[in-house]
Amino acid sequence: MKIYTKTGDKGFTSLIGGTRVPKHHLRIESYGTVDELNSYIGLIRDQDITEHDRYMLKEIQDRLFTIGSSLASDPEKSRMIIPDLKETDIELLEKEMDLMNEQLPELRHFILPGGNNVISFCHIARCVCRRAERLSVHLAEESSVDEKVNIYLNRLSDYLFTLARKIGNECKIPENQWIPRI
Repeated sequence: MKIYTKTGDKGFTSLIGGTRVPKHHLRIESYGTVDELNSYIGLIRDQDITEHDRYMLKEIQDRLFTIGSSLASDPEKSRMIIPDLKETDIELLEKEMDLMNEQLPELRHFILPGGNNVISFCHIARCVCRRAERLSVHLAEESSVDEKVNIYLNRLSDYLFTLARKIGNECKIPENQWIPRI
């Protein structure tokens, strides 16, 4: 099987279900941004982090493939069975954040991104996650989107923020607090 098909050379692609849409279609932007997020999560996994964090990020990457499959499907024409996102996937992110927060100082200021490469990668992934969420929410106004997709992306951005704080705390890197000029 060749990786190139030439079917997209004129700026159109197919959704799961066969519907052809322009490559700038909101549905394509949505799952393309989830794919971009997944790549950044992979970059974080490749850093010097704990085995538990590496495991969690692999689980998240799996869920992002599930979300991408859901977003890539034509809700009216696809007959393909794709994996479901579950409430327990959202609950796992919440549980992990609660555990991380037990180790962290109380958050009293906004945090500026940075501190080391891993922390910065977490913040970049958080921002891409927020963009994926905005696109998915927009898509949900026009078409069918599983509501758990938007909830998961919302929780995931919080998870990535908390992970950045946890990694900084473990590395004894002070948080870069934003103290506004007044």
